[in-house]
Amino acid sequence: MHWHSISIEDTLRKMNTDVKQGLTLNDVQERQRLYGKNILETRKGKNLFQKFLAQFTDFMIIILICAAIISFAVSYMEGKPNYIDPIIIMMIIILNAFLGVIQETKAEKALEALKKMSAPTAHVLRDNKVSEIPSIELVPGDIVILETGSFVPADCRLIHTVNLKVEEASLTGESHPVEKNADIRLLPDTGIADRSNMVMATSTVLYGRGVGIAVATGMNTQVGHIAKMIMEDDTPDTPLQKRLAKTGKVLGIAALIICGLVFLIGLYKKLPPFDMFMTSVSLAVAAIPEGLPAIVTIMLSLGVSRMAKKNAVIRKLPAVETLGSATVICSDKTGTLTQNVMTVIEIASADKKEKMNSDFGFFLLSHAALCSDVLLQTENNQPVLYGEPTEKALVLAAYNLGANKPELDAAYQRIFEIPFDSTRKLMTTVHKAQDTFSYRSITKGAYDILIEHCSNIYRDHKQLPMTTRDKNKIYALNLAMTSHALRVIAVAYKNLSTFNEGLQKGVLERDLTFVGLIGMIDPPREEVKEAVKICRQAGIKPVMITGDHILTAKTIAKELGILTSQTEAITGEELSRMSAERLNDTISRFSVFARVSPEHKVRIVKAYQNKGEVVAMTGDGVNDAPALKAADIGCAMGITGTDVAKNASDMILTDDNFATIVSAVKEGRGIYENIRKAVHFLLSSNIGEILTIFTAILLGLPTPLVAVHLLWVNLITDSLPAISLGVEPASKDIMRRKPISPKKGMFADGLALQIIIEGILIGSLSLTAFVIGVKYYDTPGLYNSLIRHNTNGMAYYVPWVGRTMCFAVLSLSQLFHSFNMRSHLSLSEIGVFSNSKLVLSFVICTLLQMAVISVAPLAKIFQAVPLNLRQWTIVYILAITPIAVVELQKMINNKRHT
Repeated sequence: MHWHSISIEDTLRKMNTDVKQGLTLNDVQERQRLYGKNILETRKGKNLFQKFLAQFTDFMIIILICAAIISFAVSYMEGKPNYIDPIIIMMIIILNAFLGVIQETKAEKALEALKKMSAPTAHVLRDNKVSEIPSIELVPGDIVILETGSFVPADCRLIHTVNLKVEEASLTGESHPVEKNADIRLLPDTGIADRSNMVMATSTVLYGRGVGIAVATGMNTQVGHIAKMIMEDDTPDTPLQKRLAKTGKVLGIAALIICGLVFLIGLYKKLPPFDMFMTSVSLAVAAIPEGLPAIVTIMLSLGVSRMAKKNAVIRKLPAVETLGSATVICSDKTGTLTQNVMTVIEIASADKKEKMNSDFGFFLLSHAALCSDVLLQTENNQPVLYGEPTEKALVLAAYNLGANKPELDAAYQRIFEIPFDSTRKLMTTVHKAQDTFSYRSITKGAYDILIEHCSNIYRDHKQLPMTTRDKNKIYALNLAMTSHALRVIAVAYKNLSTFNEGLQKGVLERDLTFVGLIGMIDPPREEVKEAVKICRQAGIKPVMITGDHILTAKTIAKELGILTSQTEAITGEELSRMSAERLNDTISRFSVFARVSPEHKVRIVKAYQNKGEVVAMTGDGVNDAPALKAADIGCAMGITGTDVAKNASDMILTDDNFATIVSAVKEGRGIYENIRKAVHFLLSSNIGEILTIFTAILLGLPTPLVAVHLLWVNLITDSLPAISLGVEPASKDIMRRKPISPKKGMFADGLALQIIIEGILIGSLSLTAFVIGVKYYDTPGLYNSLIRHNTNGMAYYVPWVGRTMCFAVLSLSQLFHSFNMRSHLSLSEIGVFSNSKLVLSFVICTLLQMAVISVAPLAKIFQAVPLNLRQWTIVYILAITPIAVVELQKMINNKRHT
C-alpha cells in the first residue's frame, strides 16, 4: 500500500489504531499472530551434518586422516594389516569433530544470547503508556516514539514531527540527513528516497523527534522487500586465532619434514621400512596439537560469557584480546564515572542564591520543565520519568514544587522547538501562552553560551536591561556553583507578539531575558575511585572527557584521582586551536578534556593512537559513533546509549560503569594469559613427545611410543587440563603489570625457549622410563634379547613394559606439568587446590590413563601391558619431576626479582 500518499487520519483508520491510547495488549497479541515477529530473515546456518564435515577441513586434522589411511594401506601391502591404529586414530578424530560441533553450537547459542542483550529497542505507546520494548516485538499499528539517536524499528507513516532529520543510507545509499514532515501527502509513485512523510526500518534519527505509526514490519518493510534476507558474515577469526592457526600449520609442515627425515634415517640404518613408516606416523601425531584450535575457541567463549555476567557484553571477539593491551581509557563523565542520577540542589537568580521552594524557584523550574522533552507518568502515586538525566532532574525538581509537567504542557502548548545539539549546547521551545503576551520562547543550556544571547534579566517579576555589573554577578554565581562540582543549566526566555516557523534560530535565541541558574550534581560512583587507582597500577591512563564546564570536570576528576595537576585539563576551545602536530606532541600531558564536542573525541583518540597508545573510548550518542569506531575498543553505554552508538561499538557496558571497563580489561588480560598458558602447556608437551621418539631413533632404540599413545595424550590427557587452565582466575598481580603490547608475539618474553626446555625435560623423563622398562623389566638382560624375526627375516622387537612405562610417564608428567602453568608463583603460594576444575581434570585423566594400561581389553587396544607396583612407583617418581624442577626455577626467579 502507498502509505505515503494517504492522510494521517486515513492511515490511523486503516491500521485501526487510537493515536491517544495506542494498541491494547489484545491488539498486540492478535497482530503478532497475524504478522509474526518484526525480524528480517537471515541466511540459514549450517546444519549439524555440515558443521560435522567442517571439522575435517583443518590442516592438522587432514594430515592425521592421511596418516591413518596410508598406515593401513602400507600395513596391508606388507601382508600384516594393522586395523587398530587407523581405527583408533579415526575414532579420536571423529570424537574431536563431535566435540567441535558441540562447542560451535554452544558458541552460536551464546552469541545469540549476547545479541539479544544488545538488540535495538523501540519506544511505543500502548494502553495509554509509553513503554520500551525489544524492536522484535513491534507490530503494525504500533505508535512509535522517535528521538535523536534512535534506530527506526519498522516502516512508519509519520503523524507528528519536530525538526526531524533521518539518515537512510542503509536503504538509499545517501548518507546526508533527510528532512521529514508528517503534514504532507505525496503522489503514489513517489520514490523511496523522496518519501518525506515516512521513515523506513534500519534508518537512524539524527536530529529532532517525531511520532509515527508502524505500517510494515519484518520482511514486509522496504528493506525486507529489497534485500529479502540479510546475509550476515560469519564471525571472523580473532588475530589470536589466526596466529594459532598459522602456528598449527607450521607445526604440521614441520611434522611432515621430521617424518621424512626420520624415515630417511631409518632407511640409512637399514631398519624395516614399514616400522619406520609407522614411526613417522607416530611423529606426525606427536607434532600436531590436534585440540589446540578447539581449546582456544572454548577459552574465548568462556571468557566472553564471564564478561557478560560482569556487565560487559562483547560484540566483537577481537575486543577480548585488545582489552588486555589497553593503555588509555577515555571515559565520559556523566553516568560512567558518576551515578547518572542528577539532582537539583541549588538555584540562583541574577542577584543571589535563592530558596528552592520560593516563588522564584517555581518560576525558574517551571520554565526549565517546559523546555524539556521528558515524559512524566505516575505509577503508584510516584513520578516515573523517561528522558535525558539532566532534564529528568529539572522536571522532577519542578514536580516537587507542584509544577507538574503534563499540566504545564497543557496550559502552555508547545508549538515549535529547536532541539538541543552538542554544537550549540542550547535548546529552545516556543509556547502559546495564556496571559498578557501571545507567545513565549524558552531557551536553556550551558551558562557560558546562553549568557552571550541575553540582553535582559528577570528581577522582581520585571524584565530589566542587563548591565555589566549584572553579568559579573551572574558569572560569580556560576563560578561558585561549578567550583562545587555542580552542573549548571541557565534558563532564559523571550516574549513574542507573533510567531511563525520561518523564524530563524538567530531570532529566537537573540535578546533573551536571563531568568536564573540551576545547579545539580551527579555524584561520583563509589567504586570508580578504586577502579582509577587500579588503572594507574596497571599502567593504564584514565582520561575524563565531558561536555561540562572545566571547573566541574576538574573537581570530579580530582576527587576520583584522574587529575593530579591543574595543568592536565584542557577545554574543547583550546583543543580546536591546536594543530594536529601540537596535539600529538602534547596529548600525553592531559587527563581531562572539558567542554568537548563529539568531533573532538575523534581527534583525541587519534592523537593518543599516534603516540602508540591502545585506546578504549566510551560513548552514548549518535555523534559518538565515529569516535567509537576510531578507538581500538569502542565501549557503548547499555542504559543511556543510543542504538547507533551500540552498533558502532566493540563492547557494551550494561551498567554504564567505568569500573566495568577496568574489570573487563582485567578479564581480557586474564583470558590472554590463560590462552598463553594453554599454548605453553600443549606445545611443551608436544615437543616432549617429538623428542622422545626422535631421540630414540637417533640412539638406535626401539620406537618408544605408537600413534595411538600420542593421540590419546594429545586429545584426552592434554585437552582437559588445557581447558581447565582457561578458567584459572586472573593472577593477583595481573593489574600491577604493564599492558600487553600488541606488537609482542605469542611466544615473546622467553616463552619459546621455556617451551623447548620443558619439552626436553618431559622427553628425557619419558625416554628414561622407556630405557628403565626395557633394561630391567622386558627381560633380565638387555633389550636386544627381545629381538624377533618376521616372515622376511627382518629383525624387530616389541619392548612392551618399556613402551607402557614411557606412555604412562609421558601422559602423567604432562598432567603434573599442567599445575606448573597456573602461575609464575609457587604452588605453595597460590594453593594446589585453588583451581578445582584443574584438580578434577587431573584426577579424571589420571584414572583414565591408569585404566587404559591396567584394564586388559583397553590395554590391548592401546598396545600396553599392566604394570606392577614397583613400575608404577618409578612412573610416578619420574612423572612428578617437572613440578620439582619448575618449582625450583620459580624460587630462583622470584628471589632474583625481589
